[in-house]
Amino acid sequence: MRKPTRTAALALAATLCAGALLPAPAAHAAPPLPSVSPTPQSLSGVGAAAVVTSRVQVIADDQTDPAARDRLVRELKAHGATRVDIVTPDRTPAAGLLTVRLGPAARPDIARALGDVVVPDKAEGYALRVSGGRSRQIALGGKDAGGQFYAVQTLRQLFVRSGGGWEVAGVRVSDFPSMPLRGTIEGFYGAPWTHAERLDQMDFYGDVKANTYIYAPKDDPYHRDKWRDPYPAAKLAELGELVARAGANHVRFTFALSPGVSICYSDPADRDTLKRKLQALYDLGARAFSIPLDDISYTRWNCAADEAAYGAAGRTAAAKAQVDLLNDVQRTFIAGHDGAQRLQMVPTEYGDLTDTTYKQTLRESLDPAIEVMWTGTDTVPPEITNAQAEKAAELFGRKVFVWDNYPVNDYGNTSGRLLLAPYDKREGGLAAHLSGIVANPMNQPYASKVAVFGAADFTWNDGAYDASRSWPRAMSYLARGDKAATEALLVFGDLEHVAPTFGGTPWQPQAPVLAARVAEFWRVWNGGRPGDAIAALRPYAKAVATAPATIRGGSVEKGFTDDAASWLDATELWGRAMVTMLDALQAKQAGDETKAAALLAESRDLQRQARAVRVSPPRNRWGAAQPQVGDGVLDVFLAAADARLQG
Repeated sequence: MRKPTRTAALALAATLCAGALLPAPAAHAAPPLPSVSPTPQSLSGVGAAAVVTSRVQVIADDQTDPAARDRLVRELKAHGATRVDIVTPDRTPAAGLLTVRLGPAARPDIARALGDVVVPDKAEGYALRVSGGRSRQIALGGKDAGGQFYAVQTLRQLFVRSGGGWEVAGVRVSDFPSMPLRGTIEGFYGAPWTHAERLDQMDFYGDVKANTYIYAPKDDPYHRDKWRDPYPAAKLAELGELVARAGANHVRFTFALSPGVSICYSDPADRDTLKRKLQALYDLGARAFSIPLDDISYTRWNCAADEAAYGAAGRTAAAKAQVDLLNDVQRTFIAGHDGAQRLQMVPTEYGDLTDTTYKQTLRESLDPAIEVMWTGTDTVPPEITNAQAEKAAELFGRKVFVWDNYPVNDYGNTSGRLLLAPYDKREGGLAAHLSGIVANPMNQPYASKVAVFGAADFTWNDGAYDASRSWPRAMSYLARGDKAATEALLVFGDLEHVAPTFGGTPWQPQAPVLAARVAEFWRVWNGGRPGDAIAALRPYAKAVATAPATIRGGSVEKGFTDDAASWLDATELWGRAMVTMLDALQAKQAGDETKAAALLAESRDLQRQARAVRVSPPRNRWGAAQPQVGDGVLDVFLAAADARLQG
């Protein structure tokens, strides 16, 4: 596996955070190709860019995916086209105009325009060719409708400024996803996302080529505690709109129903009730379904009939009951509904690699068509390796579908935290061992996009994934490409970098960039050059203090600034406290004890204000907690500097 060292990753992040400029390319060098996320399997330059003319022709037919066509037109109009004509392949294109061909890769005109670009023979694959110069032609060919849509999602990232207009970089792309299932599971405890937030998520998943969303919010009463009750009409209408929005973005809306807290497995009436609930979503257009049986007990039954049917409560009996239910749903519901995808389930034993009679029963008796979800070696695993995934497949008798509990922040060790570290510690090559990965996001949907962006990048092309490259791209996406806002987000993200587990040791460290700078500060200070130490750290301290205002300046999507509001408030105060503390140290070095004392008092007051901030309104079960900002690094630095001033 090709994986960056932690030093390399920190160096890149530090460079971006500091706003350092790369050297200008040599005059004869070709301009660099735009970065594309998720990273394509194959992308290379092929010559001149194609100029976007004010009038553009899109060659499409009844085999062209409507969602791909509509997004293509939108992107062309956003990048210089004032008129876009949709014409059929039998029409002769007008000379001099940019011509974009969109549809199945096998369509004769698209096949000719693609030339020698390989069309992947894989689901959701596509080929793309941009021919510049006099040709002014773009070909977007999909293996299927999803491939067409993803070809357009790649194309939208290839527009570059040229003088006062736009052009499309001259490239050839052959691309397909490494994993069949990619996306999220809204499976956290605490306030579920709102309808508007979910609609926005569907659009986001389309952008990052994620194709799966599992609706499973623990605190939706109709999902779990009141699973037998039908959804009220208004809620059902919302779900129907969500199914439609998901479909428009080639996202598989998966409806999950979690009956384990109260179901009588052997009761035909309960089974019929469950299927009616699934049918209601099928009628809205849902074609994927999940029965999660996580976070329930198998030491007791919910009804006496189950003990008579399956034996005394315990691992083996629970597995028999669950298999009986799931196989029935697969056989009598899924198999009998046109277009229904494989049933998914979450086992009660979802987070380890220990063989038990529960797992033995599942692998021996569960219908092989049913997908089994697994969270890794723990509820929040510090890593997921190929060997672990292969072992899980052996235990469950099939490739597993990973429910990845990052960046979810609904448990005690995440109190007061936004989890903004990159998606990491998942080994390249997992595509050979898994059916897919879905990330379990935070209660804060917009802030979750940082990690979900990386998860989508990884699951599309795990062999080429590089967290140190993907993370800045995620921040740039949130900042809508604005460089200053991207750098501010990287500074802020570094202060929210820690990734806890259920234990005492986090699997990603807090504030690695700031920690490296602080360590260098004390090295220089203790080497007898306090002035140099202060001068080197002050620009970054100012970057911390000003990052919140830059993030709130308008370029970053408002949902993120709303999600992060309390953390941004606290960050500004902590940053100002850091700048003021450095000023106090400088005054002390200059021999001005009075000024140093006043500045120290000011820094202490700013720190008190920062500690008084509370997450408001609280969306998590941990409530109105203090937002954690660079804790263990920034506060420790301030305490150490305070001690130096007292010495």
